[in-house]
Amino acid sequence: MNFYLDTAEIYVPDDLALDLALARTTHMGIGAHQDDLEIMAFDGISACFQSPDRWFAGVVMTSGSGSPREGPYERYTDDEMRLVRIIEQMKAAMVGEYSAQVLLDYSSSSVKDGGNTEPVEDLAKILVAARPEVIYTHNLADKHDTHVAVTLRVIDAIRNLPDDARPKHLFGCEVWRDLDWLPDEDKVVFDLSAHENLQAALLGVFDSQISGGKRYDLATMGRRRANATYYASHGTDVATGMAFAMDLTPLIHGGEPDAYAYLKSFTEKFNDDLKGRLNRLEAAAS
Repeated sequence: MNFYLDTAEIYVPDDLALDLALARTTHMGIGAHQDDLEIMAFDGISACFQSPDRWFAGVVMTSGSGSPREGPYERYTDDEMRLVRIIEQMKAAMVGEYSAQVLLDYSSSSVKDGGNTEPVEDLAKILVAARPEVIYTHNLADKHDTHVAVTLRVIDAIRNLPDDARPKHLFGCEVWRDLDWLPDEDKVVFDLSAHENLQAALLGVFDSQISGGKRYDLATMGRRRANATYYASHGTDVATGMAFAMDLTPLIHGGEPDAYAYLKSFTEKFNDDLKGRLNRLEAAAS
């Protein structure tokens, strides 16, 4: 498969021919950086782990070379950090038994450039070859610009496909902003109680981030536990870990609304919930 960047790579952990590895994909995660998939798409990784007929494929859009670093990595150049992060992502693909791991190696600025069609075209090539049923990506309310840009590029790529080649579901997941604020009826809830050892192993692979000053491993597992406990205020815990997602499927099926208008529908509903609760309780107190 030819991509725009000569430095792009595809790794198949079990050495199956690339076309077959992509064709067997049922679940796909598309993230901005190395370790985003393991943070946001574990529902898909878990669904496919050791399954004979379901396979997870990962796509990382950027090189990750500009990540902050301290400790043993503080003297690494951007090029050296890029190589470290590629190796870490391949290790995660091996541990998680991914069908394939694509590393497109774009700069963040390239992905954020809405006029640059190359990332969109590369994504479309991958999607045509893989035809996943489910895609996990970042949510539109994430506070990291590159994450939101990736989501917009994913939506564009899918919209360029014929209807029968589009995934059945597109989920926008938590990384740099959680989705606890979504009304419960609008949350896509992933029960991540199973495979806590695998979750920890996948997150722990990214030593350049953990030893480099960001405890994504502890924060991610803590968020999943907190989501499970705080999900329902009047019931006991039904899971030991949960992740939430925003259903982005209407953006690729059913009229293809404007992304901002679609996001605004959730924030307006959240605002209405806040206003309604305050008005109800203030009226009760008067």
